[in-house]
Amino acid sequence: MSEKEMMQRNIEEFSRLQDYMIEDGKDAKAYKTMYIRYLDLKAILQIYGVNLTDIDRIKE
Repeated sequence: MSEKEMMQRNIEEFSRLQDYMIEDGKDAKAYKTMYIRYLDLKAILQIYGVNLTDIDRIKE
């Protein structure tokens, strides 16, 4: 898998995960686990230089 494909995959997962987090809300049983993955993906994308300003809908 190329770096570009990996970055695209991570962006798509980041977006999907945010949808789940917003839909389920902070009171959801799995929110804490989703939040940890959210932070992991956010760090990975920042390392690749992705500007998260427009795509980060959680903003925590």
